[in-house]
Amino acid sequence: MDHILLLHQELLDKTYRHGFYHAFKISDPKPRHIHKASVRDRVLHHALYQRLYPFFDKKFIADSYSCRLNKGTHKAIERFRKYYYLVSKNNTETVWVLKCDIRKFFASIDQSILMDIFKRHVSNHDIVWLIQKVVESFSSGEVGKGLPLGNLTSQLLVNIYMNEFDQFVKHGLKVRYYIRYADDFVMLSHDKKELEELLSKLSKFLEEKLKLSLHPDKVFIKTLASGIDFLGWIHFPHHRVLRTATKRRMLNRLNEKNTDSYLGLLKHGNAYKLRQQLASNC
Repeated sequence: MDHILLLHQELLDKTYRHGFYHAFKISDPKPRHIHKASVRDRVLHHALYQRLYPFFDKKFIADSYSCRLNKGTHKAIERFRKYYYLVSKNNTETVWVLKCDIRKFFASIDQSILMDIFKRHVSNHDIVWLIQKVVESFSSGEVGKGLPLGNLTSQLLVNIYMNEFDQFVKHGLKVRYYIRYADDFVMLSHDKKELEELLSKLSKFLEEKLKLSLHPDKVFIKTLASGIDFLGWIHFPHHRVLRTATKRRMLNRLNEKNTDSYLGLLKHGNAYKLRQQLASNC
């Protein structure tokens, strides 16, 4: 309680300063640098999040699925399936998919642009001051760049940042069949040329307005029939299968974790044999 009261007084006096981060690495599935704030700072993060999330969530598009209530990967996957049937006219026409990934997403967020966006929506000077303190408490190596993986506030702030892109796609470019989950996004069309023309416009907006770039090795335009790698699954017109790398990692970690969570995941795709293999190891 003494720490809470002290934090409260610092906020009233505007003497609050964000503390340092504890940095560590994880490899699930790829190497990531996590930065964990102190308990004191995380209390503040939660308070800010609880105040800001309901306000901003109403501004986000329906097809943004990362770190939002009643959204998530399973909802995004089901939406992808629904869009396929709409674009293919119940599987009677070829569907092309533009799949993109943003390079070094969290590390590339421009803090100045982020704060400009935030100030357009929030006029409360105290909240703006606090968010500024949280944002400026971290640097990915280049001054004024990056948000820490590990902060609850980062989950909301990247959605606020990428909402600029979402609005451009939906209202500027009038793209109807678009889904985004964090730094991954897809667009579906029966016209390959349309997606090729969109790609240059998307890349230009990201670079000029948000200082972000698409990952050169993770951008492609393919038919759904050839298999689309999206959110851990390879999607086909009538089914989806678990990504090979995900399957291999799952089997390698059977001795480390309870298999219940994996069995739950596999219910969302065509993985009967793998579910049986996992169940036999329980």
